[in-house]
Amino acid sequence: MDVEKAFHMTGGVGKTSYAKNSSLQKKESDKVKHIIIQTVEELYLATTPKSIGIADLGCSSGPNTLSIIKDIFQAIQGTSQRIMHHSTEFRVYFNDLPTNDFNSIFKALPEFQKLLRQDRKNGFPSIFMGGYPGSFYGRLFPNSYLHFVHSSFSLHWLSRVYYTFPLSCHAHHLPTVLASYRRIINNLLVVCVMQVPPSLYDEHKRPLNKGCVYICESSPEVVSQAYYQQFQEDFSLFLRSRSEELVVGGRMVLIFLGRRGPEHVDRGNSFFWEILSRSFAILVSQGEVEQEKFDSYDVHFFAPSREEIEEEVRKEGSLKLERLEMFEMDKSHNEHGSDESYGTQVAVAVRAIQESMISHHFGEGILESLFQNFAKLVDEEMAKEDIRPISFVLVLRKI
Repeated sequence: MDVEKAFHMTGGVGKTSYAKNSSLQKKESDKVKHIIIQTVEELYLATTPKSIGIADLGCSSGPNTLSIIKDIFQAIQGTSQRIMHHSTEFRVYFNDLPTNDFNSIFKALPEFQKLLRQDRKNGFPSIFMGGYPGSFYGRLFPNSYLHFVHSSFSLHWLSRVYYTFPLSCHAHHLPTVLASYRRIINNLLVVCVMQVPPSLYDEHKRPLNKGCVYICESSPEVVSQAYYQQFQEDFSLFLRSRSEELVVGGRMVLIFLGRRGPEHVDRGNSFFWEILSRSFAILVSQGEVEQEKFDSYDVHFFAPSREEIEEEVRKEGSLKLERLEMFEMDKSHNEHGSDESYGTQVAVAVRAIQESMISHHFGEGILESLFQNFAKLVDEEMAKEDIRPISFVLVLRKI
């Protein structure tokens, strides 16, 4: 599956859209909004640019991205007035994969700019906004082009599920094996070393992670290795790319899902994927989904630990990690006065994110029953013991 072509949040403003089902993400982002505002203010005071470039990477669609841009705009405006520096213009870039529903953002921009202009008839700065489709795992902008980068709940999504098919390494290949070698063939990294490299599929392209859509208790060790290796490659490339695009002293605030310790399986973010696996298994038992189809479905997700994040930042070298905080995600009920259970809230949020990938692999016909099962299982588990997902917020500075 080509993740870049198939993966996107559910567009539009319908019942299952991301725009209607991203309040949980908004609530978690609001917890760390003070960190974003503080970082932006410090950046502005240190650089006082005449034109400030801001990028929201993984912006998706719906109200969340414009909400944070409004907060950033107001923070910079307030700071500029305090120091009597009124000439700043704003360049705002909304980035996501090409299949993202950018139209919903563009349609909201006129009203959004009108909102920003309220009570600012005199001296209102120029603000230029546009979409930048493409994967943030690679370069998007020219060198030294951005001052501030924001990404919220996007970097736990990998560029792809990491498929590596091991080669047969015979005795006469030993000198080559000892030296190790790599070849890129159709975007598949083929590595021949003395130990079979990590993989989600064996040499006959049979899935190793049967019965699981992510790392679970029954997963072979090579599965967690494969996911971790893909995270290392992706996050390293992300950091390197943003380092080249940021001005010296530029800042990034990144928010993404993670895990508490070295164990990949816990009662946190990975547990929701275990519940999704169980939901699929119910459909398999009912004959609605083929076992083979289920076994071949893997999510392109990874929840890193604090140590794994710090290691990639250290290796990249040109960005200083100024802040790294962990926060536990809320499990409150009755969102916006609704009588929906927590399981239902989580189910509609996960569906808005995963619907495109599931539909691509299984077809749309299973969505309703799949997420009904999911909501029920989440509520059953919550009645036994809390599920405790965590997120990280990182503040990085270009040095």
